[in-house]
Amino acid sequence: MSRYSLENRLVVGIASSALFDLKESDAVFRKEGEESYRAYQRAHLDSTLRPGVAFPFIRRLLSLNDLSPDGDPLVEVIILSRNDPDTGLRVMRSINAHGLPITRAVFMQGRAPFRFMPALHMSLFLSADADDVREAVARGLPAGRVLGSAVDDDPDDHDLRIAFDFDGVLAGDESERVFQEGGLEGFRTHETVNVATPHDAGPLRDFLRDINKLQRAEEARRRTDPEYAIRVHVSIVTARNAPSHERAVLSLDNWGVTVNDAFFLGGIDKGTIMEVLRPHIFFDDQVSHLEGTAPTTPSVHIPFGVVNERAPEAGDERG
Repeated sequence: MSRYSLENRLVVGIASSALFDLKESDAVFRKEGEESYRAYQRAHLDSTLRPGVAFPFIRRLLSLNDLSPDGDPLVEVIILSRNDPDTGLRVMRSINAHGLPITRAVFMQGRAPFRFMPALHMSLFLSADADDVREAVARGLPAGRVLGSAVDDDPDDHDLRIAFDFDGVLAGDESERVFQEGGLEGFRTHETVNVATPHDAGPLRDFLRDINKLQRAEEARRRTDPEYAIRVHVSIVTARNAPSHERAVLSLDNWGVTVNDAFFLGGIDKGTIMEVLRPHIFFDDQVSHLEGTAPTTPSVHIPFGVVNERAPEAGDERG
């Protein structure tokens, strides 16, 4: 078999706990232990798992491989799972039943698989396992924990809408630390004084850069096919407002990344915006913000920076 390189592709790692709804099998694991869990998965091998929180995002992301003029995939999604290969069979059969073009997987019996992210050139890892995600982020890896349950997905909606918070997600937490220590006035003064100084990159800056590559591929398609409808739309939705918005915009420009829309909300509830924007995934570093978005929006917690230097949240789904 010829060598398959993951370089120059957008590679996303996903745990089965983020791709599928594993509540039933996870309950068996928690209540009855690993052997009962293995028996349960074998007994339900041909019972297709229901879509989970990240399923709509992953399905749409993979659909963008039709942009490749020679059929060489622009996007690769790889399963990173704590299951062993035996219990992972149900996951792979469910992937096939849903028609997802995912053919690669890493199954690590009870062990954290995120350690293989750099080797696999991943710019994002999604899981429902809080401990795995926290440890990955602590190691400087771009990971997020999916929250809540799967939301209704419109199969006739072919767009892919991605929304990011800014501080602690695309940018580092320097300014958040200033806010925690000096309050709103200290934060505004700091941002005004440092308006021309770009922020350090946050955990998902490079993931946005890879998304921008897909957007450029869409623009190239539209130049040859004027009837092609752009599918990927990227927004930032942040508690910043004027005058602190300016440093955020200049940082994006300095990093060489772009977004289509920006919402500088200054404390307005993000959940009200999400109900209209309807992103297929939203990344934020603060659980308090995501509690308002998760009921209607696939939401991902990025446990990065000063606001997450507290007692970790509970959670450990098998996947």
